[in-house]
Amino acid sequence: QAVGMEAFIEYRVLGKGGFGEVCACQRRATGKMYANKRLNKKRLKKRKGYEAALVEKRILARVHSRFIVSLACAFQTKTDLCLVMTIMNGGDLRY
Repeated sequence: QAVGMEAFIEYRVLGKGGFGEVCACQRRATGKMYANKRLNKKRLKKRKGYEAALVEKRILARVHSRFIVSLACAFQTKTDLCLVMTIMNGGDLRY
């Protein structure tokens, strides 16, 4: 089943990184909360990060652990690559 940006309601920014940002979002159909990591395509191309983004997607899709987020779905918009992951309380391991 195809999923796009219209399937989610975005809330607030949870964090920012070199290629984009992570936002809290809610699936319209189910009401479940997720973290949406949006990677800017222009930044990925400029910094040659396409391969790393694809590797990250493959790893997150295969991982099933209580301690690591897993990939719920992935899609792309005109400007961004989006990785929608399970959301965890506590966030980054530094905290």
